[in-house]
Amino acid sequence: MHKRLEHKTTIGETICYTKTQGSSPTLLWLGGFRSDMNGTKAEFMHDLAVRENLSFLRFDYFGHGLSSGKFEDGCISRWRDDVLEVVDHLTSGPVILLGSSMGGWLALLAALARPTRIKALGLIAPASDFTRSLMWAGFDQKTRDAIMSAGVWMQASPYGPTPITRKLIEDGDQNLLMHQPIQFEGPVRILQGQLDDAVPWRHAAKLVDLLSSPDVVFNLSKSGDHSLSSPDDLVRLQSTVL
Repeated sequence: MHKRLEHKTTIGETICYTKTQGSSPTLLWLGGFRSDMNGTKAEFMHDLAVRENLSFLRFDYFGHGLSSGKFEDGCISRWRDDVLEVVDHLTSGPVILLGSSMGGWLALLAALARPTRIKALGLIAPASDFTRSLMWAGFDQKTRDAIMSAGVWMQASPYGPTPITRKLIEDGDQNLLMHQPIQFEGPVRILQGQLDDAVPWRHAAKLVDLLSSPDVVFNLSKSGDHSLSSPDDLVRLQSTVL
């Protein structure tokens, strides 16, 4: 049974989204871990789409924003399936995925699952394999033991405690990409900040060698942080899309 795809929150398992009709291809925004479709970059892209008559769609994953479900019940596979649900049922024709942070990982997974639909990728501080390479690798043994024994550990963050679950880590291991070539042939544009303290720029740069596409451009901002939401960063995003 497919999830319901709604503009507004309703009872039941629902993906909430907003869509701007315009020219093809459709730009599909994929947000980051615990982010929602009303973030700075997503709002910026919406406004750009309206001005330039672009088809643009943004949505909240399961357990994020206005969509149904508890965040701690989510995992990479479930959020990837949300992306595929949106591609399959809310878009037609070619799609360009714009993935920020975790959304970059999901964009790559979706591109592999729908090679005839996904024509290009825009990856902003892509956090591919972050559950293992960045998150788990940065935890001390006490934290790892807590996650494995209790099933969840609350990570402090500026946005409030974030539940890191055993399910998230173990499911993430089933979706790892950065140990082998990534077979995607379309254009790829990667925007990265050198001051990113969540996704080190060298981690993101590994994608250049792993992607099979001959058309990959890695754009590194010396002053950019993980959010890449400053006015200059947004100008770079705009020029990448247009």
